Amino acid sequence: MKEIILVGGGGHCKAVIDIIEQSESYIIAGIVDKEELVGTEVLGYKVIGCDDDLAKLREQIPNAIVTVGHIESNELRKKLYSQLKELDFTLPSIVSPRAYIAKGASIDEGSVVMHDVVINSGASVGKNSIINTKALVEHECKVEDNTHISTGAIINGNVVVKENSFVGSGVIVVQGVTVDGFIKAGSVFK
Repeated sequence: MKEIILVGGGGHCKAVIDIIEQSESYIIAGIVDKEELVGTEVLGYKVIGCDDDLAKLREQIPNAIVTVGHIESNELRKKLYSQLKELDFTLPSIVSPRAYIAKGASIDEGSVVMHDVVINSGASVGKNSIINTKALVEHECKVEDNTHISTGAIINGNVVVKENSFVGSGVIVVQGVTVDGFIKAGSVFK
């Protein structure tokens, strides 16, 4: 198995660790977080450096994934994604073995698909996005880059979720609309 570095050591990182461990697709080489946290551990994995160490780490480990969440803002996720690309890291998509990705659906680089997600036929997920636990992305939806579809959200068929959008937990998006921005948890978006 290939090694991977996780960039960001908070709650989203812990969820991604669980997916990587269950998928057995990568070996976690360590976590990159704030300088004052170097040497500590997250779920048994060492914080091996801070952002300033990424270039040196790239010489040894070619794979990385951004494990900072996206709730109020995705600016830090976008900044880290760009930094990893500039350093020529490979950013794989990480998909839970408990997710269902239909034939003809696609997940772009640096995106994470959590447990019990369904991404149906013809749907696409852009770069550096989070499709969180139990979300449903129906047929022919287009989820653009740097988005977060939160836990239990339902995105019905032929919806476009514009880049940098946030869809809160439990949101229902009706078929055929365009989402652009922040959608509050529990809403119905028409």
